[in-house]
Amino acid sequence: MRNIKLVLQFDGTAYHGWQMQKNAPTVQETVSGAIERITGSVPQLTGVSRTDAGVHAKSFVCNFKTNASIPSERIPAALNTYLPPDIVCLFAEDAEDSFNARFSAKKKCYTYYILNSKQPDAFLRNYSWHFPYELDISKMKKAAKAFLGKHDFVGFAASGFTVKTTVREIYSLDIEKEGNLVKITVTGDGFLYNMVRIIAGTLAFVGCGKIEPESMAEIIASKDRKRAGVTAEPQGLFLTEVFY
Repeated sequence: MRNIKLVLQFDGTAYHGWQMQKNAPTVQETVSGAIERITGSVPQLTGVSRTDAGVHAKSFVCNFKTNASIPSERIPAALNTYLPPDIVCLFAEDAEDSFNARFSAKKKCYTYYILNSKQPDAFLRNYSWHFPYELDISKMKKAAKAFLGKHDFVGFAASGFTVKTTVREIYSLDIEKEGNLVKITVTGDGFLYNMVRIIAGTLAFVGCGKIEPESMAEIIASKDRKRAGVTAEPQGLFLTEVFY
C-alpha cells in the first residue's frame, strides 16, 4: 500500500471549505472524485487543515493510500484532467507510511489580504476583505508584536472548536501595504478555529483606532473573545505554505 502526498492549489470561492459535507460542494469531495477516476477506488483523503467556505490555498497538503501503480510524477497531470480549473494538483510523491498531512505538519503560514479603499474592487471581491476605513499600518505593526511567542489564544478562537489545548506559538507576524492592499502574513505551529481571521479583524480594529496597540498583550492574556476584534471575512484568507 502506497502513501501518496499531494500539494494542491485552490480557489475556495465555489466551495464550502475542505471538509466533505452531505449537501454542499467541498474541495475534499472534488479531489476525492478525481483520485477515484485515476486509481479505481475511493480514497480516504486526509487534509492538513479544515478551511472554511470561501477560503483559498496556495499550497494545501493532503495524503491518501492506494494500491494503484501510477507513478507519482504522473499523478498531477492525471488528476488535473479530472479536476475543475479552480483546483490544481501541483505536486505528488510517495511518502513514508507514517506521513499524515495533518499530524505531521510542524508549522503553517497563512496570508490575509485587506482591501483598504473607500470603494470595493470588482476583481478582488473574492480574494480580500474590503475595509473602507483608513488603517494606520504603524499601529498595526506595533500591536502585531504582542502575538509573537507562545500564548493561550482561546480569546482568538470561534466557538465550537474541539482541541486538547488552546496554546499556540506564533513565530512571525508581518504586515505590508502595497497601494490599497494590506497583506498580513502569520506563521505558527498551528491555529485555532478562525484564529487567523480574528487576528486580522483585531489588527484592523487597531489600525482604525478602535483598539489601542498598547493593550494588545493584555487582551491576549485576558482570554476574552469579546475584547478582540471582529472575525474578518473568509475570502481574504489564503493557506500559503505548510512545513514538515
